[in-house]
Amino acid sequence: MRTILLVAADEWRFWRRSRLAMLALGLLLVLVAASATLTALRVATEAEARAQLQSEAEETYRSQPDRHPHRMVHYGHYVFRTPPPLAMIDPGVDPVTGQSIFLEGHRQNAAMFADAKAGATAGQLADMSPAVVLSLFAPLLLIAMGYSVMTRERENGTLGPLLAQGVSPLTLIAGKGLALASVAGLTLLPLVLTAAVAISKGETLAATAVFLGSFSLYLLVWCALIIAVSSLSARRASSLTILVVVWILLVLIVPRIAANVAASVAPAQGKIEADFAVLNELRSMGDGHNAADPAFEQLKTNLLLQYDVASVEDLPVNFRGIVAETAEADLTAVLNRFAEERMATEVRQVSLLRSFGWISPALALREASMTSAGTGVEAHHKFLRDAEAVRFDFVQGLNRVHAEQLAYADDIKRSSDPEAERRTRVSSENWKVLEDFHFVPPPSDTRVEGALAPLARLGAWFALLFGLVLFSARGLKL
Repeated sequence: MRTILLVAADEWRFWRRSRLAMLALGLLLVLVAASATLTALRVATEAEARAQLQSEAEETYRSQPDRHPHRMVHYGHYVFRTPPPLAMIDPGVDPVTGQSIFLEGHRQNAAMFADAKAGATAGQLADMSPAVVLSLFAPLLLIAMGYSVMTRERENGTLGPLLAQGVSPLTLIAGKGLALASVAGLTLLPLVLTAAVAISKGETLAATAVFLGSFSLYLLVWCALIIAVSSLSARRASSLTILVVVWILLVLIVPRIAANVAASVAPAQGKIEADFAVLNELRSMGDGHNAADPAFEQLKTNLLLQYDVASVEDLPVNFRGIVAETAEADLTAVLNRFAEERMATEVRQVSLLRSFGWISPALALREASMTSAGTGVEAHHKFLRDAEAVRFDFVQGLNRVHAEQLAYADDIKRSSDPEAERRTRVSSENWKVLEDFHFVPPPSDTRVEGALAPLARLGAWFALLFGLVLFSARGLKL
């Protein structure tokens, strides 16, 4: 172990004498720290703003005066998705998906207000989260500092004397690898500090450990690759060329190919096409605003038989409210089916994209990072489902008020009779059917479990390259 530490220390002495190596390391640390600071401040500001807007939206809805309950169904309500703590390192899909949904009766609106403001105020740095910076540029730094760790010894003629003095090839490689791994560790320091802030804001230790572990394993994969290539190459130029080409392939080209393949194999339906498909199916259903619609004849017959009365005027409930409640349930079932089909297509695309993690460790890291942070597509889908549950509950709650608290005779005359219109205004206390909404990302256990597959891919990469390092050690000789 002492020899390994001496080799690592000697490598650091070489790097300290190289202004280019120290400059590259310093620039990356500054870039990671700057991106971590900017992203953390932006996410914290957004979280506070969304929480405030959520509170204001709920207060505004509940403060409305006495009205007809169906007017409040159309008045609508906003819900906001607050980012999880680890979003300050990896925002995931948060910047490109909507952060708010307007909830109203008879519709499932799309999420809106994707974060374009940051891009306008911070320029390209808005997209450079710490996760992106490390996944893209940390391997380049490691390549710049480590491409010659073994080839330099060959070209300088120092490899032979080192081996002749009893330093084994594995010991030499271990020392070089330790030095390179320590560089990787330095680049992770801003992430560790930011993760500590995330823990103070409620993130669990398990999810944070998996999150940081994925970045550590990713950088170790690159360390092993660099050591193996440098050990097998005869010259520094060839080692650098091979490593840069591999970086371009694994970090830039393969992810782009993967995205194109996913979009081609599992194409998503366009919005206009999807909207027409929904409207076509809804056309065969009754209009919930028209109690005389033939689609509700069977419902009327069943109610008359159930309560043993001769007409809807004699029912103990408001038939128009029952129609609204029934129509909303039928419409929501159709909308949910289309929404689930769309989300299933997105999951298929993401699954195809993630399968390329066996080819590109950058994609495996991306999956592990977003999954453990709770900023992946699964969290976005959870937000959509949670928002729809709120929408359906408060709309049906108001439809139930419509059915139980309003007289049918007043309801049908309210447009022509001012007194009937006044009597159809129910107490604003009924607006409390709207529940408080606070988006919670998937549980920590679920996120940790979901990150195991990409971690296994990174582990497979490391095991393969570690085997290549051991093989390259056999080629080191006097």
